[in-house]
Amino acid sequence: MANLVAPKVQKQAVSVTRKMAASLPGLREIANERGLKVHHLGAGYPHPEVTDPRGFLQHQESYFAHLREEEGVNDPDVLPEYLRESYSYTDTLGPVSVRETFARVYGKDWGRTLDPNKLIPTVGASGGISLICSMFERSGEQVAYITDAPTYAGFTARAALCQHASIFSVDMDGEGPKPELMRKQIRAAREQGYFVPFYYTVPDGHNPGGFSFTQKRREEIMAVVKEEGILIVEDAPYLYINFADADKRPKPFFSMAPDQVVHLFTGSKIGFPGPRVGFLYSEAELEISQGQSVPLSELALVESSSELLFHNPGALMGFEALLHESDGQGGFTELQSMWPLAESKLMVYRENREILLEVLEQELGQHREYFGWTLPDGGFFTVFSFLADGVNGPVLTDDAMIEQMVMEHGLVVIPMYDFYPKDARQRDTGAGMNQLRLSFCFSESAGQARRDDMREAIHAFCIAAKALVGIAD
Repeated sequence: MANLVAPKVQKQAVSVTRKMAASLPGLREIANERGLKVHHLGAGYPHPEVTDPRGFLQHQESYFAHLREEEGVNDPDVLPEYLRESYSYTDTLGPVSVRETFARVYGKDWGRTLDPNKLIPTVGASGGISLICSMFERSGEQVAYITDAPTYAGFTARAALCQHASIFSVDMDGEGPKPELMRKQIRAAREQGYFVPFYYTVPDGHNPGGFSFTQKRREEIMAVVKEEGILIVEDAPYLYINFADADKRPKPFFSMAPDQVVHLFTGSKIGFPGPRVGFLYSEAELEISQGQSVPLSELALVESSSELLFHNPGALMGFEALLHESDGQGGFTELQSMWPLAESKLMVYRENREILLEVLEQELGQHREYFGWTLPDGGFFTVFSFLADGVNGPVLTDDAMIEQMVMEHGLVVIPMYDFYPKDARQRDTGAGMNQLRLSFCFSESAGQARRDDMREAIHAFCIAAKALVGIAD
């Protein structure tokens, strides 16, 4: 047997969500032994009601039958074009019809004419994150990513894979990241010799922040990145999981300046999670050498083809089916908007959100000196904060407290501290140590049982929160 010596690699910290997932089976067993029902307030998964594939599979089959009829294929020995495309090697860009359809429908929603040739298929938004990071890391120079504090743990995990990449984070208030702090961090990174390519964020239904950036703050951020000459990487998984009135929804960054933004779309949160369909879109131009510039989309396509030469065309064609509406008689028409498609899914999350906020207010609203929570106008989460010391001192949302919540109350929750990048925790060693991310998206039940379970879960959480600060229930 050969003796292999592993190359020197930097040991990476395991995210709190991964640690919780690994320890949950044992904790669940302990909770069950104590007769406790386990409540899911930690996972950010799409709800089973939203992702039930049966309706989709029937819709897809009907759409494919429609395509076959349009092709005029009646001979069972003749392979229809749509079927050949779905199961053959395809270009890295995927089937043309999928990109053209998505470009038209998505573009109408956000007032933009999208170029389908600049839509780069990705394996969900996570694939887009990895792709854009790889593009800027390949040169080998020291690179600094600007992001929020706190930020999506998947981004920090991906950035940590590159030993010559660092994160410079920006503290937030109730409107989003603070613009002047962003400018300060960009300049600090450059002064330390880093190349700063982009600012990464989830502006709508921020994960884990539990709120959406205001329009005013988006405009302030856009002004900073334009002046400083960097891009915005806009991760948009919750763009359609929006609880605000239509006339009060802020604009996504890419609709404001598509030449300044790398936009990451995923179909996962609107009922299409398993196939992991996503797209990277940008109209930005990058200077490469001797004053020459090239479309970012071309560089992204080259980078993508080196990682994943052939995407799953069957999954992409299935997504195309979602973008068409049946007339009930075998015909299909292209959607004019994705909002009706999202609305059927949004109903579940809207109900869960209303239950969460209602029960929190009923049971903890009179104790605002101890407790606070964000009002999510998009996404899956609220950030719950312990604002004052309890009878026995401060409430620390560390690993021991999280285990206690499962074992004593049957509650699965996620602490916020691990969502803060390393530099944010150096600035403030207590960052996130009094906060929890509560999700209202997932349960194992449906219909009225789902509503009852959500109410029961939030009620159990309120009892636990009061016990932690020493308030008699």
